[in-house]
Amino acid sequence: MINVFLKGAGYALAGLQWLPRPQLRRFVALPLLINVLLFGGLIVWGAQEFGLFLDWALGYLPSWLDWLRWLLWPLFVITVLLVVFYSFTLAANFLASPFNGLLAERVEMLARSSSSPLAGGSLWKEILRAPFTELTKLVYFLVRALPLLVLFLVPGLNALAPFLWLAFSIWMLALQYADYPMSNHGLRFREQRRLLSQRRMLALGFGSAVLLMTLVPILNFLVMPAAVIGATLMWVEQFPQQEPSRQPPADV
Repeated sequence: MINVFLKGAGYALAGLQWLPRPQLRRFVALPLLINVLLFGGLIVWGAQEFGLFLDWALGYLPSWLDWLRWLLWPLFVITVLLVVFYSFTLAANFLASPFNGLLAERVEMLARSSSSPLAGGSLWKEILRAPFTELTKLVYFLVRALPLLVLFLVPGLNALAPFLWLAFSIWMLALQYADYPMSNHGLRFREQRRLLSQRRMLALGFGSAVLLMTLVPILNFLVMPAAVIGATLMWVEQFPQQEPSRQPPADV
């Protein structure tokens, strides 16, 4: 079982190795650019507003308390880093989900040495489909996350709550990224969960590696495309019974 777990983790690392491939460059760079610009703009705007707030607040205090400015700015920076750390992956997956489907398609073509795009996927179709898919995953997450959060408040059971939450987070990461290659083959979310449940240790190994990558500063900005690539490689190699049906090329 440990070998299967490690194999799953290896797919996440393989995703990092595939990132520099020129055939994937536009599918990787564009969603990252969108998110970097979004968060960069929010950080600049937040810093300006926070500076104005400090000027206003400290204007009512004696001048000898100006040293508070040097204390509050580091606290602001730490807060921003925490917000970016915890929200970047969620926002990145939502905003870049149409591109992630196309990235998964291109990776599968390369992995299978095929020149024919899979059935399904123009960019506009992905843009229209992606919000509904992400909403389905969000509902699945909330229905299970809320009871787990309640466990943190139950004496005795709250000792187990962090471990259950960790396991659930790992499982959700596996579901999140495996969705892209599987959706390209028309598999619904319920079917995806069934397939991954049959290879649970493989999925948990993959999700664990993705989680660890999100904890590394700078690297966490690359987690999304690397995880999409890794999940696609895992799909191609570990689920061969789900062979795609080739269709005429679709516009990208």
